Amino acid sequence: MEEIIIVEEVENDDVEEVVAPPNFSMVEESIYRSSFPQPSNFPFLQTLNLRSIIYLCPEPYPQHNLEFLQSQNIQLFQFGIEGKTDLSVSSVNETIMEALKVLIDVRNHPVLIHCNRGKHRTGCLVGCLRKFQNWCMTYVFEEYQRFAGSKSRTTDLRFIETFDTISLRQCLYSIIYQYQGNASKKPRLMYSRDDNRQKPQLASA
Repeated sequence: MEEIIIVEEVENDDVEEVVAPPNFSMVEESIYRSSFPQPSNFPFLQTLNLRSIIYLCPEPYPQHNLEFLQSQNIQLFQFGIEGKTDLSVSSVNETIMEALKVLIDVRNHPVLIHCNRGKHRTGCLVGCLRKFQNWCMTYVFEEYQRFAGSKSRTTDLRFIETFDTISLRQCLYSIIYQYQGNASKKPRLMYSRDDNRQKPQLASA
């Protein structure tokens, strides 16, 4: 993926480059994906007005990243998946399911999804979202492979293909459509959480 650079003019007429993390892209309105953001990417993240981040690695979030999230009032949701985990393991399926529940809740938008390189774990979550959105599997696989490149994994594609979106729909107690903006009238999915149901593990910045 090409590096995204936004050039901004500051008051003294100097030019400041605002650099996006590698593999950055908009999934759809208010949903973004990327590799692990570095401090040099923080100014770019500020332009997204993020409300939350979905982090798909088991390692602790770096302190400087946590401090940035705290300064921007961004909520961190961590769903630890090992980089080379066998995705057929039931616990991984449950983890992706919980991450999806956070992802489709518009109260968490704008949201950034990332793992380490923004390829496999991020690609699997986005692929499962697309399946939930009733995308044709051909297009789901094409999107995954566009970001994974030569590192595409058949096990990831198999996981996405067999992911059970029906059980996701059944566990959502209430699905409503919110319309953002009077002009676009674009439907956005949101679910109502049950306080008695187990919450996804999350870390607050």
